[in-house]
Amino acid sequence: MKPFTSVEGVAAPLPLENVDTDVIIPMDALLSRPRDELGARAFEPLRYRADGSETADFVLNRTAYRAASILIAGRNFGCGSSREGAVHALAGFGLRVVIAPTFGDIFYSNCLKNGVLPVRLEEESVRILMEAADRAAGAAPFHVDLVEQRVAAPDVAPITFDFDPALKQRLIDGEDEITMTLRHEAEIRAWQKRDRTARSWAWRVLESEG
Repeated sequence: MKPFTSVEGVAAPLPLENVDTDVIIPMDALLSRPRDELGARAFEPLRYRADGSETADFVLNRTAYRAASILIAGRNFGCGSSREGAVHALAGFGLRVVIAPTFGDIFYSNCLKNGVLPVRLEEESVRILMEAADRAAGAAPFHVDLVEQRVAAPDVAPITFDFDPALKQRLIDGEDEITMTLRHEAEIRAWQKRDRTARSWAWRVLESEG
């Protein structure tokens, strides 16, 4: 997982509530594209019309926000079905931070597993940042610092956010659950060796099935 300490870049305002994972990445895209190509279809129902042409007024289609690395969204972002590909699509599009008042629980967890920072803020703070992003129109960068737990925006006083210390360190170190497990590889192999002796019958069953 790519480590996360801070991001400086364009912030795009998306003042929509209940943006679900099917909007973030349609199911057929997950079945037809590899993970590293999902960014091209991120937000497809919002970005494109039925004829395939771009929806001109969608924020991420506007020239000022095409290179956004920070998304500021409404409540309950990432709700709906539990598809990890939604986070893969955001990351593939270039987004490293999503700021919202609330998130879908599984989406929030999937962000943490894939190096995307989900920042929860009070609705008033989100509104202030959306307005700042609209005024800046890509001309002045936002800065999101996980180490300091702070969001800095043009002409806005810095806004701090809470974050679980253990999850924060995982993001900073770039450790996903697989990496954390592999840190104990020697202990796991030692246990397996002991268990093969104590329960050889169980291992014979596993090997015959595998």
